[in-house]
Amino acid sequence: MLKSLHIENYALIQQSDICFDGGFVAITGETGAGKSIMLGALALLLGGRADSHTLFNQEHKCIVEAIFETKGLALKRLFEAEDVDYGEDGTVIIRREILPSGKSRAFVNDTPVGLAFLKELGLRLIDIHSQHANLLLGDSGFQTSLLDIMADDSKELADYQGCYNTYTQLKKELEQLTAEEQQNRKDYDYNKFLYDELEAANLSDGEQEELEQESALLANAEGIKETLSQVVAISDGEEDSALSRLNSCKSLLSKLTHITSDFQSLYDRLDSTLIELRDIVSTLDSANEATVYSPERQQEVDDRLALIYKLQKKHGVDSIAELLAIQNQLSERLAAIDGNDERIHQVMEAVDKAYKELQKRGESLTACRMRGGEMLQEQIKPLLAELGMPNGNLKVVIKPSDNYSRMGCDHIAILFNANKGGELREIAKVASGGEMSRLMLAIKSLTARAGLLPTIIFDEIDTGISGDISLRVGQIMKRMTGEEGIGNAGMQVIAITHLPQIAARAKQHYKVYKDEQEGRTTSNIRLLANDERRYELAVMLSSNPPSEAALQTADELMRIDN
Repeated sequence: MLKSLHIENYALIQQSDICFDGGFVAITGETGAGKSIMLGALALLLGGRADSHTLFNQEHKCIVEAIFETKGLALKRLFEAEDVDYGEDGTVIIRREILPSGKSRAFVNDTPVGLAFLKELGLRLIDIHSQHANLLLGDSGFQTSLLDIMADDSKELADYQGCYNTYTQLKKELEQLTAEEQQNRKDYDYNKFLYDELEAANLSDGEQEELEQESALLANAEGIKETLSQVVAISDGEEDSALSRLNSCKSLLSKLTHITSDFQSLYDRLDSTLIELRDIVSTLDSANEATVYSPERQQEVDDRLALIYKLQKKHGVDSIAELLAIQNQLSERLAAIDGNDERIHQVMEAVDKAYKELQKRGESLTACRMRGGEMLQEQIKPLLAELGMPNGNLKVVIKPSDNYSRMGCDHIAILFNANKGGELREIAKVASGGEMSRLMLAIKSLTARAGLLPTIIFDEIDTGISGDISLRVGQIMKRMTGEEGIGNAGMQVIAITHLPQIAARAKQHYKVYKDEQEGRTTSNIRLLANDERRYELAVMLSSNPPSEAALQTADELMRIDN
């Protein structure tokens, strides 16, 4: 429930404070006095667009603040998700500021919040209904939501939407897998060719280095043999070879070993050198014998290296290790393509199962809506009669379809005719402005009984209504608040109206009026006492000042139902 509204430096309002009681509140005033400014301010609080041009004084910021009582509205989880404090007493304070620069800030319980949170919160707190909202009567989304409210099918709708989400996700996955399968099949043959080519090469890590070394040996075999032969000959193949000379040196040095240990040490080192040289010569000799020039082997090695170099160039790599990694990737890709058929089959089965469950839930939701439609048809008749349409007839037509959406699979049409024997047709085609206003009021009255929202604001919904019908409209609005022991006792109804018959039914009556301050026109609002209400109603009935007859009529209006 809206408890209070503070407006400062907004449009024509310099500063205004309004306190609301629960129940039925009327706001009246001359055309152009600024009755709808309050709605503009509330729209800001509920996430509407901010504009610095709306500032009363362009040098100061605009502040709009409202206090709501929200006990029983189950808002705690919403606040926790936004990390906003939700007081134990259920009081919620929303503040919006517009700076002269045009920037705006929003706060809930003194915590900065984004506009998305304001909009979500606003949907839980207030239903603002203007005469333009009557067009919603022909909107399929509104009609569907109306039947859901009448049927109280929130559980069935949640179950259906859960199945719908599962179905759409699985269907999306299937579409993605199928697209990937089509693309993979296009690439399969080429990838298979690349893989087979690498597999046939039978590559091994380190092979390239060994082949390159062998190729170098084969290419220089003749020169290697000649060099090795010369080294062996110099070392051990001639009378004055290196080994022969070192042996002579060893024999001579042996004569000195008994003199000092230094000579013995030198002798031992020379002996070790001879041993090492003999081993070197033996190894060189073996290498000379092993070195054989083979044109056939040379060709084999060159062909193998040519294949390796070709594959490396083809795949843009520099080593066999990288080629082996590519071969492994191609193998995994081919295996994934081969296994994709099984995954597609599994998802297809899951989609089919989810669709059957969706059909089942959809049928259950349709059945609920049919019951809701029957309730709407039955319960709205006495309201239409009360609003001056005794022959008004409303019919809900529900046709299930195979086109599933998040809101169900129902094609819903609400047909109407206000006249006896008239053809039932779409509301917008058969109802006048006044009839649509009364029909929407009747619908809002029914949804109010379902406890849809704590506060509803009617902005001149009485367009096209007058006389006795307007009195009945006021009675229905009062009834919506539960002040007559009917309906949702916690509901608050605020009506911006130009009809005294409606204003007279209100528990509180505010008047909006214009004034001049320091050469500027301002819009103000104040709560009227009983005598002031009597005078205001009389002015609305006649003129200013009102006639005695108008004052007496005002007295009669105020006595009705009071």
